[in-house]
Amino acid sequence: MEFINIAIDGPSGAGKSTIAKIIAKEMGYIYIDTGAMYRAVALKMLNLGIDIKNEQDKVIEALDNTEVDIAHSDEGQLIFLDKEDVTGKIRTPEVSMGASAVAVIKEVRLKLVELQRILAKKNNCIMDGRDIGTYVLPNAKIKIFLTASVEDRAKRRYDELLEKGQKVVYEDVLSDMIKRDKNDSERSFAPLKPADDSILIDTSGNTLEKSVNIIKSIILDKIGK
Repeated sequence: MEFINIAIDGPSGAGKSTIAKIIAKEMGYIYIDTGAMYRAVALKMLNLGIDIKNEQDKVIEALDNTEVDIAHSDEGQLIFLDKEDVTGKIRTPEVSMGASAVAVIKEVRLKLVELQRILAKKNNCIMDGRDIGTYVLPNAKIKIFLTASVEDRAKRRYDELLEKGQKVVYEDVLSDMIKRDKNDSERSFAPLKPADDSILIDTSGNTLEKSVNIIKSIILDKIGK
């Protein structure tokens, strides 16, 4: 049986995870949030007191004793770090910046990409991230590159963090997002960029419902339903 893989790439805050999660549930596909894996690795390094940007050798060394797993529940994807459920601990601004920093390390990407490809081989899935269509799943049946203005994306992330009860300042969220965009697009190994055969969708100003409907329509059209 050949499984259908759908890749959704794009910068931080474009709505990839939210949209992919909704569509996967409606279609009965597995949703795989690859960013959560990088966040888990970042959380591990932060817990160990490792300066990710300046101590990459220590990151690589700690990686040998780092286990990242994904499970699925009725509430959605769960992320486990060394067998501990850290789903609720990986969405802070500090972990977000740490995730962007560990993502430039080739050894980290190679370890996590192996797991991502194994999951995709066994399931109809929607996988979102930064390099899914270009590197992780280059043969994905459908590739979408989702973007929005950096101000729009920062406002969405700001509202999301406020809703979770975190004390944040919009300007700080915007600044962090600009830095993440730079890190993600300029890294030497598997940088953030649209695949040549991806469909570019700008969600600036869209409601969530509108973006979901646009993307789901494209997917259904491509798979012939």
